[in-house]
Amino acid sequence: EVQLVESGGGLVQPGGSLRLSCAASGFIFSNYAMAWARQAPGKELEWVAGINKFGNNTLYGPPVKGRFTISRDDTRDMLYLQMNSLKPEDTAMYFCGKGIVAGPPRGQGTQVTVSS
Repeated sequence: EVQLVESGGGLVQPGGSLRLSCAASGFIFSNYAMAWARQAPGKELEWVAGINKFGNNTLYGPPVKGRFTISRDDTRDMLYLQMNSLKPEDTAMYFCGKGIVAGPPRGQGTQVTVSS
């Protein structure tokens, strides 16, 4: 059974940073591209960033390009999202997903709130 468990969310001031983590199990992690998506209240799911299975090619959505960095550690079956220069509009539930389109399947999400 595929399991994806996100962590690392929280409340941060504008301009701050957070690092999200996603622990994967139930599949051969190193065989798959992975991605992050987010959903703000009342809005549709938005793709954020993706990384190929080799970890040497990354893609970012325009709203986060230059501020967020996706990475992976295949020795630990972990996916990460380093988020810098956070803005209030980054407030959302963040999900990791299997595959370049961020699932499904996806995890239960971790809440990120950017507010002063």
